[in-house]
Amino acid sequence: FCAVAAGRPSPPDPAEPGRIAHAAAQLSLSHVVLTSVDRDDLPDGGSQQFAATIRAIQEIRAGATVEVLTPDFRGDLSSVATVCGAGPDVFGHNVETVPRLYRRVRPGADFQRSLDVLVEAKRLQPDAVVKSGLMVGLGEAIDEVIEVLRALRSVGVDAVTVGQYLRPSRNHLEVERYWEPREFQEVAAQGRALGLSKVVSGPLVRSSYHAGEILDAIRGDRG
Repeated sequence: FCAVAAGRPSPPDPAEPGRIAHAAAQLSLSHVVLTSVDRDDLPDGGSQQFAATIRAIQEIRAGATVEVLTPDFRGDLSSVATVCGAGPDVFGHNVETVPRLYRRVRPGADFQRSLDVLVEAKRLQPDAVVKSGLMVGLGEAIDEVIEVLRALRSVGVDAVTVGQYLRPSRNHLEVERYWEPREFQEVAAQGRALGLSKVVSGPLVRSSYHAGEILDAIRGDRG
């Protein structure tokens, strides 16, 4: 949802939703994950473009399920309502890390604000799957991660992904520690014990990891 011209982000392309939907149809996709960079330059944070793309997929690739991974819209819950109004099957927003590390890892973001986004998504779409995710290896303790899972479950989140942070470049934060497989397994077990429907936890897990299968599994459990 972003192009850059003359050093400034350009407005969303009105033809983009249709192009994405046609691509999903051409690829015979059964599950489509939509995400974007933060569009804090836009009054609606890009929420209308998310909604238009969801609707285009529903029209052109009927039968495909749609998952969104959104920014926090700077806490503007009307933007969350715009996205949810289009009826995504999965609403995702990542908390990314534990609250103690936000100032270093997510400057400008706020843990409670992210929880508020997830609360609103669940309120607006109680039957949809609400999903979040975080990275580990940035200096957090395993107990802090479990507390994040507890907080996510308390606001109605259904599914959580937990993966190892990998440094994209020398300009990014260094990896503090590589978690061991048993630690990922413990986090998954603890999350399920807290009542989360699905916790996918492993070194290479990312937000969209087996996304369609996660949705199918939760729907299967719900009957």
